[in-house]
Amino acid sequence: MSSFILRDVRMFTGESTIDQGYVLVDNGKIKSVGPTSSIPKLEASVKTYSKPNHTLLPGLIDCHIHADRADPEALPQALRFGVTTVCEMHNELPNVLKLREQTKQPDTASYKTAGQAATIENGWPIPVILAHDKSPETAAEIAKWPKLTDRSSVLEYLEWTTKEMKPDYIKLMHESGTMMGAKLSYPSLELQRSIVSEAQKRGYLTVAHATSLRDTLDVLHAGVNGLTHTFCDKPPTQELVDAYKKNNAWCNPTLAAMGSLTTEGKERQHRFAHDPRVQHLISEDKRGNMCACMSFAAQHGKVSHAYDSVKALRAAGIDILCGSDAAGPAKGTAFGLSMHHELSLFVDEVGMTPAEALRSATSLTAERFGFGDRGKLEEGMNADLLLVEGNPLVEIDDTLNIRGVWREGRLCSVYEEVMAS
Repeated sequence: MSSFILRDVRMFTGESTIDQGYVLVDNGKIKSVGPTSSIPKLEASVKTYSKPNHTLLPGLIDCHIHADRADPEALPQALRFGVTTVCEMHNELPNVLKLREQTKQPDTASYKTAGQAATIENGWPIPVILAHDKSPETAAEIAKWPKLTDRSSVLEYLEWTTKEMKPDYIKLMHESGTMMGAKLSYPSLELQRSIVSEAQKRGYLTVAHATSLRDTLDVLHAGVNGLTHTFCDKPPTQELVDAYKKNNAWCNPTLAAMGSLTTEGKERQHRFAHDPRVQHLISEDKRGNMCACMSFAAQHGKVSHAYDSVKALRAAGIDILCGSDAAGPAKGTAFGLSMHHELSLFVDEVGMTPAEALRSATSLTAERFGFGDRGKLEEGMNADLLLVEGNPLVEIDDTLNIRGVWREGRLCSVYEEVMAS
């Protein structure tokens, strides 16, 4: 790979700001970073981009997506929106293998995955999938999923997923159906504790789905490292804060998805879907999907409960991570674009500073997931970069003024003409 330098840019390193700085990239890695005044002497062959009035950020890390059926547009679309790494939270083995193979191609985001989540008979997400897809092919695929019942089945699952999936973390499902006004089969606390204990013995981070206050408390009591949603059925409590603190757990609240679940986020979904800056980055059908709502919690949830939960956790010093829950069939979401939607909610509804929100989508997520090679503009890190015009440290909306995206030093082809001008 060739070397290049980006200079005369405002820089958010993932932790701090350089008012006018540079980054030197060589063979897909960041070779050096600093103020423009300290640029090292370079060979004439090193390509130089001077971008005053622009801001350079680490590539965004979306810590929650679902590339159902190995959606071939998931990783390319994410990258076009400045998301250089996605963390999938559940998928079948054939899809995982296809997506990993796809990342060898240019113009794709890097891919991390839970692989096949720890599921039980008729537990989440089986009921919601079968309610919308009654095809024999889907039923046959679900029949192959692990159906955990006891410690012995947990050990078999972990042995299988370690061998076949090689997951980056283990995903638990703890959904009672409360937010839907339904009663779903969900695992016992004893089973969840067993999954967490055995997974952590093997060095895995454990993350969990829960969308009601009670379910969240239960799975925190099981010992998980992080939650992949907040809840929308009740206001937060001190018990919730205490449970997060006991585990030193983090929360990926997926606020945009919560707004789709309750339908209260529809207006903002429309605004992002029809933003004139994104029309060339997303297809018409995907814009339409983002304008619709999942509506599962329309009768039994309030998005204000979700916002208030994140405010309470943030005030208590709990780490908040940015992730979209984007999925092909998930109404109200779009790969990549939903991360910008989520960042706006962190600032506008939760009260984060733009810098705090950007850290939640870069260095903090990398730190909590143990990704030691990304998330910061720092010597030795992957050259995962997002260049935007303007200053998102003042106006978070400027993250959509995208002018360049690099994954491991390779410029996304959508931006070749922009960067050449």
